[in-house]
Amino acid sequence: MDARNAPGAGTEVDGFRFNLGPHALYRAGAALRVLERLGVKPQGGIPGPVGSHALRGGRLHTLPRGAVTLMTTDVLSLAGKLEVAKLLAGLMRIDTGPLGRMSTREWLETRLSRKDSQALLAALLRVSSYCADMEALSAEAAVKQLQCATAANVLYVDGGWSTLVDAVERLGREAGVRLELSTRVETVVLQEGGKRVEGVRLADGTVHGADAVVLAGSPADVAALVPGDAVLAREAREAVPIQAATLELGLSALPRPDALFALGLDGPWYASVHSASAKLAPEGGAMVHVAKYLGGADTEATEAELESVMDALQPGWRAKVVARRYRPSLTVSAGLPRAANGGLTGRPAVTVPHVSGLYRVGDWVGAEGMLADASLASAEAVEQALVQGMGAPQRRAAGA
Repeated sequence: MDARNAPGAGTEVDGFRFNLGPHALYRAGAALRVLERLGVKPQGGIPGPVGSHALRGGRLHTLPRGAVTLMTTDVLSLAGKLEVAKLLAGLMRIDTGPLGRMSTREWLETRLSRKDSQALLAALLRVSSYCADMEALSAEAAVKQLQCATAANVLYVDGGWSTLVDAVERLGREAGVRLELSTRVETVVLQEGGKRVEGVRLADGTVHGADAVVLAGSPADVAALVPGDAVLAREAREAVPIQAATLELGLSALPRPDALFALGLDGPWYASVHSASAKLAPEGGAMVHVAKYLGGADTEATEAELESVMDALQPGWRAKVVARRYRPSLTVSAGLPRAANGGLTGRPAVTVPHVSGLYRVGDWVGAEGMLADASLASAEAVEQALVQGMGAPQRRAAGA
């Protein structure tokens, strides 16, 4: 598959960079750490507190982003403000280790007694994890995501995420990596008995031998490349993806330049003017992302629902539309870290234990991070495993 058409890669329409929904790099996360190790230094902007709102009952309220706004907002009662202030003050000291098998809903109800406090924290957890299923999501994963977001904020990347894909591709070619983009990988070739990899077979019948094969994709993608493997097939059946509905809007101008961000408190809504921090729109224009995080019983959203969020954030926006794209269901992550499975530590490892030389990477693999952080952290873990196990530098590796 051409990396530039991979999920998250951007496309340009009339000067607006579309990104398949809202994307952000956590500045304290594994993705940025790994990219910088490779020599990739993403350029972009950090969203500021100005223009941030909480959306409740179709109206905008001040979103607490610090001590002053927490005390002055009308979205929380006084008791709620004190409760939230206490939790956030100790957020970075929370030990997430024991929270793997606790649901995020249970954690919220254990730590906060008031409904308004729970609603605000749930909204912050949704926007940092991109997940709305508080019953299934492990509190370990959710709280770690909020800690990561709070520690150093996020980066909106100039030009969209295709710039990251292009940079990594360029570095790979310079290092001697050969990219085969003309056809897809059809299957992993195993030695007799299926205990060790021999290489990969392409759709045109070509076989490339390799001592190690690294698969990047969803659990279903990995299982399809190793047909007949009962363990991988079970992982694919049990995986629960994180999904969202998205509306991306390229506007000629912002009707309300002071309204840049909205976070839903009575629903899993999110809206952000990404171009306020990153170069995603032509001069004078604005790139806006609206999303509804799907999960649990709430598995769909209409375009009208997403438009209603824009009506609250940017009244009069329809007259400014230059380009738009609606996606009723995008897969945000191939695997939700479930409390039932033990959270992050319960996810599949990068190694496939019963097939020597077979590895997998992705946002559902390994014990570190969610979203892009998990993808790059798992890739780094495979790199370390290969370097430790290679011995001789002549060992061949293939990726699919």
